[in-house]
Amino acid sequence: MRKSMPILSILLLSITLTACGNVQNNSESNVQSETSSNTISDGLSVPESTLNSSEDSNDEQKPQTSVEDNSSPQETEEETLKMTIGSTPVSVKWEDNESVNYLKKLCRNQPLTIVMSMYGGFEQVGSIGSDIPRNDVQTTTSSGDIVLYSGNQLVVFYGSNSWAYTKLGHITDKTPQEMTKLLSGGNVTITLSI
Repeated sequence: MRKSMPILSILLLSITLTACGNVQNNSESNVQSETSSNTISDGLSVPESTLNSSEDSNDEQKPQTSVEDNSSPQETEEETLKMTIGSTPVSVKWEDNESVNYLKKLCRNQPLTIVMSMYGGFEQVGSIGSDIPRNDVQTTTSSGDIVLYSGNQLVVFYGSNSWAYTKLGHITDKTPQEMTKLLSGGNVTITLSI
C-alpha cells in the first residue's frame, strides 16, 4: 500500500494540473506523439495519454497545431512576374535576385509598359523608367535571355551578345526561330505585370 501512495499522489497531482490548464514550457516541443512519455519531478515516467485523460473531454484545452506554409512570396500566383511582348504572352523563368524583386515592386500597383527599340540585329532594348539594383557580370547571351543593362534598360535577345549585364530571366516557351520572328520585325512594346 505504501508503494502505491506516491504513484496515486503523482497521478492525482498530474490530473489536477492538467485540468487547471497546465501549459508546457515554450522551449519544449508543442507536438508530441500519444505514446511518448513525460517525466514528473521525482523521475517517474508516466504516459502522456494518462496526463491528458481529462483534456479529452475539453477541446478548448488542447493545443492547436498548424501546418507551416513554406512557400515564399515569389511562389504565390499573385507575386509571379508576367511578360507580354506586343500581344504575345511568354513564359519566363525569372532569376531570384534583387533586380527581379525590384521589378515586381514596380509592377504591383499597375503593369509596367516598356517601349522597346531594335538594336544590333540581335536584341530589343527599352528604358524601364528608373534605376534598379544591378549586379553586372560579363555574360554571353543567347536567344530568349532577358537582362538589365546599365541599371535602367531592359534587353530581350533573339540573338547573342557578350557584355556586362545583370541576368533577369529567360523566355522558356519560344524557340530561337520564334524569338527572331517575335522581335526582329520592328520595335515592340513589352508589358510586365504581377
